[in-house]
Amino acid sequence: MTVVGPFGLSVRDQALETDVQAGLAAVEEGLLDACKSEVPFITEAAQHLVRAGGKRFRPLLVMLASQFGDPYAPGIVPSAVVVELTHLATLYHDDVMDEADVRRGVDSANARWGNSVAVLTGDFLFARASHILADLGPEAVRVQAEAFERLVTGQILETAGPREGCDPVEHYLDVISGKTGSLIAVSGRFGAMMSGADESVVNILTQYGERLGTAFQLADDVLDIASDSHESGKTPGTDLREGIPTLPVLHLRARAAAQGDPADLELVELLDGDLADDALLAEVLRRLRTHPALEQARRDTIRYAEEARATLAPLPECFAKSALEELCDAVVHRAG
Repeated sequence: MTVVGPFGLSVRDQALETDVQAGLAAVEEGLLDACKSEVPFITEAAQHLVRAGGKRFRPLLVMLASQFGDPYAPGIVPSAVVVELTHLATLYHDDVMDEADVRRGVDSANARWGNSVAVLTGDFLFARASHILADLGPEAVRVQAEAFERLVTGQILETAGPREGCDPVEHYLDVISGKTGSLIAVSGRFGAMMSGADESVVNILTQYGERLGTAFQLADDVLDIASDSHESGKTPGTDLREGIPTLPVLHLRARAAAQGDPADLELVELLDGDLADDALLAEVLRRLRTHPALEQARRDTIRYAEEARATLAPLPECFAKSALEELCDAVVHRAG
């Protein structure tokens, strides 16, 4: 049993391990190459988050999905580079919107160079992803364009907030289905599609990625409250401080409104206060870490991970399928 990649997946087959490791190494090289510019400053800014590391969750999923066809097909590594570049570009933009200071354990691009450079660097990465994508054919361009539309729509829905009468939890799940699920679904789709797998397999791995992506984001919601910065790579409570309505907070608000418990109402009032105050943020985090709302969010994470696992049932038994099942466990483990 060998651990593969920063995400820590255990692989139980030497041939699969070799394929995945080689693929991820090629993706890493492709990312650095795609971030190069004739302008040295652009190269430095574009490679900033690549060199900071990361889980490479999306490229890992591309590599595993490709095992259901020809894992050495020429489009697999470039498609993995495309999805990771797209993800990295959104991180540059997200950090500007969230006014984040830390990303992946290093200064965020906006903290280091300012908002304008961070936004434009994200745009540069989108452009490079599109350039690579153009060589993968019109179907790949269409798939990526649809996913990107969903991603941006999710971000807009998050910014706009739920409509009157809309359940905030359902609204939030729609948001993360777009913001996170869409690109992880494309990772499964590209891996299978580029390998020449049957259309039924492509569809299964797309659905798997969609559900796993939701679980992945819900695990991040839990980590924002439950982890320290060493575990998550960003400052704990960042989402709370920026007023982002993550699932534990939404569960807390629903519980406070339904039951009227004084302690819950007080915690909601603290959340609505000025969380720029470090002491206040620390107190909110302390209370949330022992609150039933956090455990409820963990259960939701498990539910979506199990749904992802269930979609894999029609696939033939093999080491790649076992690894995809273990990815579900790994996501749940991140949430505690």
